Amino acid sequence: MIALTDEMKAAFETALADGAPVLIASAGKDGLPDIAFKGSAMVFDGDHVAFWERALGTTFRNFQENPGACVLYRNAKTRTAWKMFGQATVLTEGEVRQQVMDRTIPFELDRDPERKGAAIMIRVDRVLQAGQVIMER
Repeated sequence: MIALTDEMKAAFETALADGAPVLIASAGKDGLPDIAFKGSAMVFDGDHVAFWERALGTTFRNFQENPGACVLYRNAKTRTAWKMFGQATVLTEGEVRQQVMDRTIPFELDRDPERKGAAIMIRVDRVLQAGQVIMER
């Protein structure tokens, strides 16, 4: 069962300010991997991580072609780390897109003044901590 914790939610909420921005890994249909820092990453609910994709670049294109995702949170100061695997959905319109945008930290959202970005919603299927599976769908 996946039940993302309050600790995870709090860690994601302050990740950028704490100097521990979340990393998102994706791959296109060609299988070429990519990894990107996402300062807007958040625990959206009990089994989803979301972020505002303002650049509409490689991560956006990859998730349109291949939904496989890996999310890495690591805070060296607190010695806390989680690796989450799941499936991404790209949302270019609708209520959930608006909810993600509304919850995006101002530092990131202000870099998309025309609000042309997309919400990326990742359904988490497995969570690892220190190499051990701690949650699984």
